[in-house]
Amino acid sequence: MLDPRPDRFTRSHLKIRQLVLLVELGKHSSILQAAQGANLTQSAASRLLADTEHALGVKLFERQSRGVTPTWYGEVMIRRAGAALAELDAGHQEVMELLAGLSGRVAVGSILTPSTTLLPAAVAALQARQPGVDVDITVDTSKPLIQQLRGGHLDLMLGRVLDASLAGELSFEPLTGESHSLIARAGHPLAARHDLSLAELSAQAWVLPPSGSILRDRLTALFLSAGLSPPRQAVQTLALPVVTSLLVQSDMVAALPEELVQPYLDAGVLTVLGFDLGLRMDAYGIVMRRGHRRSPSAELLLTCLRDEARRRVFGTGGIAPS
Repeated sequence: MLDPRPDRFTRSHLKIRQLVLLVELGKHSSILQAAQGANLTQSAASRLLADTEHALGVKLFERQSRGVTPTWYGEVMIRRAGAALAELDAGHQEVMELLAGLSGRVAVGSILTPSTTLLPAAVAALQARQPGVDVDITVDTSKPLIQQLRGGHLDLMLGRVLDASLAGELSFEPLTGESHSLIARAGHPLAARHDLSLAELSAQAWVLPPSGSILRDRLTALFLSAGLSPPRQAVQTLALPVVTSLLVQSDMVAALPEELVQPYLDAGVLTVLGFDLGLRMDAYGIVMRRGHRRSPSAELLLTCLRDEARRRVFGTGGIAPS
């Protein structure tokens, strides 16, 4: 039977050092190393873990000869402990900033496309309205960003929610989708061709996003569904300056939204090859934790993101329909 007082466990049993120990166990899978990270003796760490498991009534870790492995319950508590400690750290940071007369801090994550378009414009608007805000930007694929968001290391993110089971934990405000074109340097041997085949492209050298990303999975599926092997000559990177440099200096190709490289296209340095990949990604949007109380700086960045997204869709001064 569930406890009618959901705060009873945290108020009666849970201590900060238990949270620290859980996070350290998640990092090291060793009671000795976790105890050192939590500034405890090994025996004290073992007792503290046993007390936590007794209070919860479940086993959090499987003890093995080479260390400990978290159970499903342990994975939940490690993640929640990390989020709780991150919130406390953020609270301390806000207090210190108020004492120093600063204007706050906000941590935001973003997938590649909005990190070069929407997000910089929103951050510029934020800085204009509240100078001195410290903005920490992380650019990655959606999966690791979701993990950082759930762990309390990000205030919000621009990306996609890939796991439907997280719908109760995360909110999602869709912004726009992405269509990808095949990009190469101007003067590329394939630039004048309009009869390109997927088989030819599989033999090309590519710049690809990291394994596990949605685009990488869909590109792989595109080749496999045609009975072809994915490109074997490939460089994996998410860094746009590296991608564009590789494209300009070689005969490599990449699947990119045209807006990401529009200045290069306008300058005649890069070009769009005549092959329709048929790849349109699901809409990305603003992802946040449900029920999380954001700082004033994070709320202001959220407002700036929404305003900038509306401006891009409906034009300056445009009003979104209800």
